[in-house]
Amino acid sequence: MILAIDTATRMISLALFSPEEGLREERTWSSPNRHTVELAPAVQHLLGHQGVSIGDLSALAVAQGPGSYTGLRIGMSFAKGLALGRSPALPIVAIPTLDIVAAAQPLTEERLLAVIHAGRSRISVGFYQSDGQRWQPDGEPRNTTWENLLADITQITRVVGEVDKAVIPLIAPHKYVKLARSAAGRLRRAGFLAELAHERLNDAEDPASVVPTYLR
Repeated sequence: MILAIDTATRMISLALFSPEEGLREERTWSSPNRHTVELAPAVQHLLGHQGVSIGDLSALAVAQGPGSYTGLRIGMSFAKGLALGRSPALPIVAIPTLDIVAAAQPLTEERLLAVIHAGRSRISVGFYQSDGQRWQPDGEPRNTTWENLLADITQITRVVGEVDKAVIPLIAPHKYVKLARSAAGRLRRAGFLAELAHERLNDAEDPASVVPTYLR
């Protein structure tokens, strides 16, 4: 059983995933500046609702970053504390945040752009291309602004992730940019984090060695 924890931005997402049954439960909500207060009770409720104890878990999945400094630190610290509280310690699979955004999207031939908030009117972005089976990163993620990002896009690109309503008028006229699906369809969800972690269990790390990834 895998518990997935994503606190990379103002959105928190949790999921419980069983390799035999698939996604058991998932919860995603907006939590501006309340991660510390809300995370532990939400995990306790999730496990209790499914009748699962810490002893039933086989691994933890956590969003590694990029994301906000505080959000990543809270999620990573909580996961490490939970993992090290077990003997032997639970393995942790850390997944890049933008990979989680991309994983929720259907495969197409178009290039994909995953976006999350980075604070102070900046965004963290990563481009992806489909290999026919999954989305693969196309270059390194970076922090930028919407204005600079849109000026650099010169081929058809589908945008997913955290796109505020205020930015849509800026995106809409751009001839190469397509805003993917509805806001709900662009949402970053811990169910996909859990699935990615299950696929990458061989990459699981000792909890003490897991660290967040920050972008400048």
